[in-house]
Amino acid sequence: MRTDTPFTRRLGLPLPIVQGPFGGGLSSVSLVAAVNGAGGLGSFGAHHLHADQIVQITRELRAATNRPFALNLWIPLHDEPEHPKVSDAQWIRAVNRLQPFFDELGLDLPQRPDAKAVWPDYAQQIEALLDARPAVFSFVFGIPAPDVLSRCRQRGIVTVGAATTPHEARLLEEAGVDMVVATGSDAGGHRVSFTDEPENLLTGTFSLIPQVRDAVRIPVIAAGGIADARGVTAAMALGADAVQIGTAFLACEESNAGRPHQAALRSVSQTPSTLTKGFSGRLSRGLRNRLTIELEQAQGDILPYPWQNWLTGILKRAAIAQNRADLMSLWAGQAAGLVRHQHAAALMQSLSSAFER
Repeated sequence: MRTDTPFTRRLGLPLPIVQGPFGGGLSSVSLVAAVNGAGGLGSFGAHHLHADQIVQITRELRAATNRPFALNLWIPLHDEPEHPKVSDAQWIRAVNRLQPFFDELGLDLPQRPDAKAVWPDYAQQIEALLDARPAVFSFVFGIPAPDVLSRCRQRGIVTVGAATTPHEARLLEEAGVDMVVATGSDAGGHRVSFTDEPENLLTGTFSLIPQVRDAVRIPVIAAGGIADARGVTAAMALGADAVQIGTAFLACEESNAGRPHQAALRSVSQTPSTLTKGFSGRLSRGLRNRLTIELEQAQGDILPYPWQNWLTGILKRAAIAQNRADLMSLWAGQAAGLVRHQHAAALMQSLSSAFER
């Protein structure tokens, strides 16, 4: 199977393999460097970072690898304010719903933060990223403004947007985005739809790839449900120019997922993944655990993003410290049962075998 694709030619990479970007602190410099060193494209999820932190991470990445890497941001949804209003009553209900878990982990109930403390300023993030000039700017939940895409072109930054439907893929191409990630519903983490509610856009990866391939002329990167060489082979056969793999890399020791999370990914048996808004306020896929079950029964008490994300993030950090996989988000795709490797180099070697056939 070919490794010479429009994707590898554009970026000068040996292999058409992308390590999925993990937000919320799950990405790591060491994982990006390991993937790059094995011939793929390492990615760093930066949507939770402030501008000065993006500058610092870029410095660390460049010190760790001399190959192309991607920085990933979230685009604010066009119909949703960056910091949606939450009433005092909503805040109290959400905190009260989670109080038993705060008590169990020995945590004080959190005070409501200032909105600016909940999430970084997107405009400042964009300026920092443009100044940093990564080889690749990848993004989800929409399309950057035309002037941002123009400035990327001027700086030689390759742009990569995520689509969950052929229509979204066409919108990205029409806007001048360089490549598209066809993201199926089997992918772990957030559902990155931007033209409709994500619950309405749940096409599986291996149905989505050929539809997106037929819809656009730009390179297509397949994401979701791919965790081994068989998935790579299938995705490329359906028309993908590269594959993006998340869950299998998240399970590697080089990722910044907590040890309970990594252990859960490497021991999936009867634990299914599930779609929930409970962890962040936006639809996302992770392993079903005690906290997801509780939050499924509390739909009316779930805050909108990013408030819910901030609130459950406190629980998550304490759960990691206490080795409590039952009380943290365990992002995972539907291919989690195929996870076999603890180290990124071994995983890359296994994936690259698809191109030796």
